[in-house]
Amino acid sequence: MRYMTAGESHGKGLVAVLDGFPSNLPVSQQEINRYLSLRQQGYGRGGRMKIETDRVEFLSGVRGGMTTGAPITMLIKNKDYENWVSYMNPEEITAGREVTKPRPGHADLYGALKFGHTDIRNVLERASARETAARVAAGSLCLQLLKALGVTSLSHVTALGGVQGKGDYKEEGFSQRIAESPVRCADPAASQAMTAAIDQAKKNGDSLGGVAQVVFQNLAPGIGSYTQWDQKLDAKLAYALMSIQSVKGVSFGMGFEAAYAPGSQVHDEIFYQPEQGFTKKTNRAGGVEGGMSNGQDIVIQVAFKPIPTLYQPLKTADLLTGEPLTATVERSDTCAVPAASIVAECAAAIALCQVLCDQFGSGCMEDVTARYQQFKERMSRLPNSDL
Repeated sequence: MRYMTAGESHGKGLVAVLDGFPSNLPVSQQEINRYLSLRQQGYGRGGRMKIETDRVEFLSGVRGGMTTGAPITMLIKNKDYENWVSYMNPEEITAGREVTKPRPGHADLYGALKFGHTDIRNVLERASARETAARVAAGSLCLQLLKALGVTSLSHVTALGGVQGKGDYKEEGFSQRIAESPVRCADPAASQAMTAAIDQAKKNGDSLGGVAQVVFQNLAPGIGSYTQWDQKLDAKLAYALMSIQSVKGVSFGMGFEAAYAPGSQVHDEIFYQPEQGFTKKTNRAGGVEGGMSNGQDIVIQVAFKPIPTLYQPLKTADLLTGEPLTATVERSDTCAVPAASIVAECAAAIALCQVLCDQFGSGCMEDVTARYQQFKERMSRLPNSDL
C-alpha cells in the first residue's frame, strides 16, 4: 500500500491518493469528515480555520460505500481559493503576493534556492501544514481499516508551551476529557494553563510547540520485522511521523528516559499464562521490541516545534538582495499542537496499515482479516503447541 498527496495551501484543493488499499471495506465518509473537523479545531488556531470547512469527496476507488481495490482518490476543496484565484491561477497570475523574505525555521529559503524560485510563494504554498488535511483524510480511512481488524487508537496533548499534563490514557473517562478540552489535554488543570500560555504567546506575537501522544491498542504481536532496517515497525512509524511539518522528535515508551536508566528499569519482563499466552506487566518499550509489535499498546510521543510564522517576526535576509529584513508574516496559528495530535494519529495509522498490508496482503478485506486473525491466534500459542 502506498499513498501520496498533492495541492497547495491556497490552490484549488488538496488531493490524497491511496493505492493498494484492500477492497470490500465499508467506508464512513462521515467519520473522515469528523477527523477533518478535529484537525481544524484546537485553541490557538488562526483565521484560516474560520474560512475552511473541510469535507472529503471521493473521486475514485469507492463505490456504494465500499472500497473497490482500485486507487482511492480523495479531494478536499479550498474555499479560500476564491480569494486567491488571480494569484494562484495555473495559467496567468497577478502580481502583488510575491514573497522574498524567508521565515527562519521554515522551508522558505532552502526550498527557493533548491528549485531556483525568485518567489518564495512557490515553496510555502506546498510546504504549508495545510497539506496535512490530505493526510488526515487518508489516515482516517486507514483508521477504519484498523478498526475492522480490532485495533483502536487515540491521540492527545501531553505538553504544551512548557505546561506538562498528568494522567494515564487507560483511566476511565480519559477520552471524554480529551474531547472536552480546548487543547485536547485530559488533565483539566493543565488544559487551563495551556490555554493561558497560548493567550500570552498570542499577545507577544509568538508561537508555542508541545508534545502529543498517539496510542494503538489491541495490535497483534509480531507486526513488522527484525530482518531488515526498512521493515522495522518503529522505524516505519517514526518515518511517517517525522515527515509531519514541525515534528522534531519521535519516541516510543520511555523514549529518551531509557538512556538514563539501568536495564533493570527499562526492559519489560516476560510471563506466560496458558489462557493468555506471553504477557508483560509493564510497557516501557512502548509496544515495540526488535522492530516488531509485542502485543502491548503502541505508545508514541511526538514533539512539535513552535510554528515558524511569528507576528513579531525574526530577522532574515531578502532572497533576491540579501538585505537584512524581518521575516514574512503569513496568516498563521499561535499553536497547532492540538490539531497536530490528530495529524500524528492519522499519519501513524497510514504507516501501520502499510505494514499490515505488506504482511497480510491487500486484496480484499475478507482475506486480510482471515490472515491477520489466524496469525494473531498463532502468536498467542507456544511454538510446539498442537492447539
